[in-house]
Amino acid sequence: MSTHNAWRDREAPSLGDFEELAREAFARLPEAFRRLCAGVVIRVEDFPTDEVLDTMEAETPFDLLGLFQGIGRAQDGATSQTGQMPNMVFLYRRPMLDYWAEHEETLGGLVTHVLVHEIGHHFGLSDEDMERIEELADGP
Repeated sequence: MSTHNAWRDREAPSLGDFEELAREAFARLPEAFRRLCAGVVIRVEDFPTDEVLDTMEAETPFDLLGLFQGIGRAQDGATSQTGQMPNMVFLYRRPMLDYWAEHEETLGGLVTHVLVHEIGHHFGLSDEDMERIEELADGP
């Protein structure tokens, strides 16, 4: 079957498809890193909320591919506050699809990159640390 025919009947990945990509990406992260992520909730949405766009001073809903919301470990105190919401990583499907269409990168690679980057904010990791984690997730 030609490459063109393989794309003919495909639809854009759904929110559920992105959730599966995120689960697979998370599963490929180094085990020690995943253990440290205990309690972090990963959510997939089509777009950031208007409130998030305003807070982040985004010009368009396509400006954010993902977002960490919560208290990062680098800023976390010794005890959690009462009523504190869980730390969350949001992956935004439509902006990621738009980015993917404009760049030569696999969709799975993009989801992994955004996931690692947003979790990296949780830990206060450097860009170099996040790059190493991505390389380990991609495997040999």
